[in-house]
Amino acid sequence: MTTQDRPRPTTFDAGIRTLEEIPATQDVGVYYGPEDIRLEQRPVPAIGADEVLLRLTASALCGGEAMDWYSGPGKVLGHEGVGVVVAAGPDVEDFSLGQRLFVNHHIGRMSSHQALRGHYTLDPAYKASRLDPGEMARYVRVSARHLETDTQVVPDDIPDDVATTIEPWSCVLGGLKTCGILPGDTVAVVGAGFMGLGFVHLASRLGAGRVVASDFSAWRRGKALELGASEVLDPSDGDTAARLRELNDGLLADVAVVAAPSTATYSAARALVEPGGTLHLGAPGRPGTVWEQDAADAYFQEVTVTSKYSADHRDTHQYLRLLAAGRVDPRPAITHHFPLSRLPEAFALLRAAGESLKIVIHP
Repeated sequence: MTTQDRPRPTTFDAGIRTLEEIPATQDVGVYYGPEDIRLEQRPVPAIGADEVLLRLTASALCGGEAMDWYSGPGKVLGHEGVGVVVAAGPDVEDFSLGQRLFVNHHIGRMSSHQALRGHYTLDPAYKASRLDPGEMARYVRVSARHLETDTQVVPDDIPDDVATTIEPWSCVLGGLKTCGILPGDTVAVVGAGFMGLGFVHLASRLGAGRVVASDFSAWRRGKALELGASEVLDPSDGDTAARLRELNDGLLADVAVVAAPSTATYSAARALVEPGGTLHLGAPGRPGTVWEQDAADAYFQEVTVTSKYSADHRDTHQYLRLLAAGRVDPRPAITHHFPLSRLPEAFALLRAAGESLKIVIHP
C-alpha cells in the first residue's frame, strides 16, 4: 500500500508539529458545470507522519478547467497554488514550518517505462496523483510522494501571485523543450491567451530570434508585445502566412506553436510552418474530434509535430530557477485578483476570455 492509498487519519496525530491553530472545516471551490461553481464546506485534511499541510496564500485559475469536457462534476478546482507549511509530520525532514512551497499537483514515478524514456507526465501514476482536496481551498494536504518528487521552496522575493505561474508556465517550458528550437529560429505563436503568452515570453530563453504572435484580440496582441513578441498579427486581416513571410525575410516560421484548443487553430498554425520546421500542439483538442492534414504535405514537407502534456519535476525546477534569476517576468500576464468567496465570479471572467489572463484567487 502506498502513502497515498493508505487510510487517512481523522485527527492530527500526536507528534504533528503545527505553526497555527488549524480549523476543522474550510470552504473549497467545486466544479459542477461551467456555470455552476460552488463553495462547499469540507473537512480540513489531516496529515500523516510523513506529510505536510499547506495554508495556501494564492492559487490561480487554469484555462483548461473552463473547458466543459475537461472538468467533471464534483471536482475540486485549483492546481496552481503556493502556500506556507503550517503543519508537518514527525518524519518530515526536508521541509520546515513556515516555509513557502510550490507543489506540483501531479507527480510521476521515476522508474516506470514511460519515465525511463523521459516521459514522466505519461506515467499512469501521474494523473492519478493529486493534492488533497485541491488548491481552491485554504488548506491542502501534501503527500510524502509529492514532497519527494516535485516540491520546491519559493524564494522570499517572488510574490505569491507570480509564484502561481510556476505550474502553468512550467508546462510551457516543457513544451518548448520538445520543439528543438535552434539559435535565431523564428517562432510563431497562434493564440495569445495566458499560455500562448507564456510561449511568446519563454521562446527567446530557448534561443528563438524573432517571435511573432497571432491573435484576433487587439488587447491580447498588445500584451504579447509587452511580453516580448517581435511582431504581432491579426488573423482577420487576411493571409497570415503571407504577412509572416513579409516580416520574416520571405520565410515562414521554423517553429509554430498552437495555443488555442481547436482543430481550426491547429490548421492555421500548420500553415505558418516552413518545410523542415516544427508544429507544436500547445493546447488540447476536444476528444473525438478529427484533425485532417494533406497526406502529401505530411510526407514531403518533413514538418515535425510535437506535443507535451503538463509539467514534470525537471520543468518546474528549471522554470523556478529562471523566475528567481529574473530571466522571466510574468507580471504583465497577471490581470485579476479575487478572494475565494468570489470564485464563481472569477470563473465566469475566465470563461468570458475577454480582457483577462491569469486570475489569482487568494484563499
